[in-house]
Amino acid sequence: MKAFGFLSFGHYGFSGYEAREMLQQAVQLSVGADAIGVNGAYFRVHHFAKQAASPMPLLSAIAARTDNIEVGTGVVDMRYENPLYLAEEAAALDLLSDGRVALGVSRGSPEPALRGWEAFGYTGSADPRGADIARPKFERFMDAVRGVPVADADPAQFGPGQKLRIEPHAPGLDRRIWWGAGSRDTAEWAAAQGVNLMSSTLLTEATGQAFGDLQAEQIDRYRTAWKAAGHDWTPRVSVSRSVFPLMNAQDQMYFGLRSGDSADQVGVIDGFRSTFGKTYAAEPDVLIEQLRDDAAVMSADTLMLTIPAQLGVEYNLHVLRSFAEHVAPALGWKPNTDGPVQGDPIG
Repeated sequence: MKAFGFLSFGHYGFSGYEAREMLQQAVQLSVGADAIGVNGAYFRVHHFAKQAASPMPLLSAIAARTDNIEVGTGVVDMRYENPLYLAEEAAALDLLSDGRVALGVSRGSPEPALRGWEAFGYTGSADPRGADIARPKFERFMDAVRGVPVADADPAQFGPGQKLRIEPHAPGLDRRIWWGAGSRDTAEWAAAQGVNLMSSTLLTEATGQAFGDLQAEQIDRYRTAWKAAGHDWTPRVSVSRSVFPLMNAQDQMYFGLRSGDSADQVGVIDGFRSTFGKTYAAEPDVLIEQLRDDAAVMSADTLMLTIPAQLGVEYNLHVLRSFAEHVAPALGWKPNTDGPVQGDPIG
């Protein structure tokens, strides 16, 4: 682990806490995290729910107020996206942030709306989960991000046979795109596509192995597939965990009861038996040993800490600061002032 950031689900709608407060607090939290040295500010994207949705305005606001922190998503649901418009937005964000983008995309997870992407105008899926439209959209998105011409030019202006790429174009943005993978097979597919791996908060597999071991195998298979594909650059890999250093009575009140009995969970989501990771809550010295024993955390270059949005900016900054000061250095962390995070070399 070289870097860590926070992953916010952007929940709102409780106790009078609405979208305006959620968005403004997300910016405030990111500004404070940037000052601590946290490497990334990442946000979940969901539709038809009281959660963070359209990420580009939020990420742009954060980029404008910060200097070093990476801004990104975990993840944009491609079923709901116009791939060319998303490419325009991603390029503009990357240029505004001086290359501080980590845009996670994927097929997406279950949403409150039944086939909600159809309400957005994207019809024609024969798959009840919409996977058959997500990947073709992703491929078109990546072509646009890479500067491949995607539209015929007006021959009256450009002459016959000319084609146009999406503008603006952000050189290198394709190396800052991540695929959110929930299985080993999907991780191998992401490697073949030449994008970074954002290992999901759950895996759609339940083999009896610990979540960290399952994820570590997924990462190994991704890196093996990356090497076989012959890409000429080193990718990055992230995993997410709920981690809470117990520093004071307030931490004990919120999370202390989870410190002794938390364990991986197995359930069914989207029709698949799935494994969910446990919550880590302990004193810093215990957390260090627990996370060192988590094979996936130590294999990834970036750890995303899922945070409880409903507890506010001050408390979440306390969690991030406690992790930065008392846990992360022992795991290999380097603050954002050391420059952009680099992936681990693939042998």
